[in-house]
Amino acid sequence: MRIMPCCLTIAGSDSGGNAGVQADLRAFHFYRVHGCTVFAALTAQNPDGVYAIRSVPADFVAAQLDAVLGGYAVAALKTGMLSDPAAIEVVADRIGRHPEIAKVVDPVMVATSGARLSGDSALEVLTGKLLPLATIVTPNIPEAETLSGARISNRRDVYEAARRIFGRFGCAVLVKGGHADGAEAAEDVYFDGSGFRIFSSPWIKNALSTHGTGCSFAAALAAELALGSDMCSAVEGAKRYVHAAIAGAYRVGENFGVLGWGSGNETEKE
Repeated sequence: MRIMPCCLTIAGSDSGGNAGVQADLRAFHFYRVHGCTVFAALTAQNPDGVYAIRSVPADFVAAQLDAVLGGYAVAALKTGMLSDPAAIEVVADRIGRHPEIAKVVDPVMVATSGARLSGDSALEVLTGKLLPLATIVTPNIPEAETLSGARISNRRDVYEAARRIFGRFGCAVLVKGGHADGAEAAEDVYFDGSGFRIFSSPWIKNALSTHGTGCSFAAALAAELALGSDMCSAVEGAKRYVHAAIAGAYRVGENFGVLGWGSGNETEKE
């Protein structure tokens, strides 16, 4: 009997279906891995903004984690928006009991719209308890500035930020370049303590939607790891997935678009 690889997302919901747990499940489905979910927050949002956030009580986050980790052979997980310090502590406690699971931590702090998604107390617990458990952390440039304590204005600064983050948390780091001003390509900088590597893809001009790309990337990365890819191959595959999703975006209303599934099945996992 075939056992399907299993991935877990621990994140917030997106009522518009573009980001968060909804985007993660879309990526898991694309990769043909089973997706388990732990909801840590509920949001009222669309691509224009986040209008309300409700944290899920920590005891219920714990119950979800116990139900999933107690019964499913989770190969990889990703964390996304975690806004409540007590919930982050529960997440760190539960997943820390499972060193065999690859852990992708997407340190979601600010939405693409500019809305702040976590406060200082949540950041303190995130950096003190969750990030030291990560296999890889995937900050965008503003998040990398926060985690490294360094201003980023050029590639050299990105290298220094990645080096500092690795030194602080001891995990691989991928600083995503989608927020870089004036760049001709989306360049992500990877550092694992032994050297740097650049992952680059061309900008898609006049993209219909980029909402949810960070969530989608982290989920695709977790799926790649669950399927047995080494870290650099997993990053390459996740980057291809997101690029194809942006290229294949489609309208779901007069004003809003959503990430697509890519053009054809050339990157789909068998």
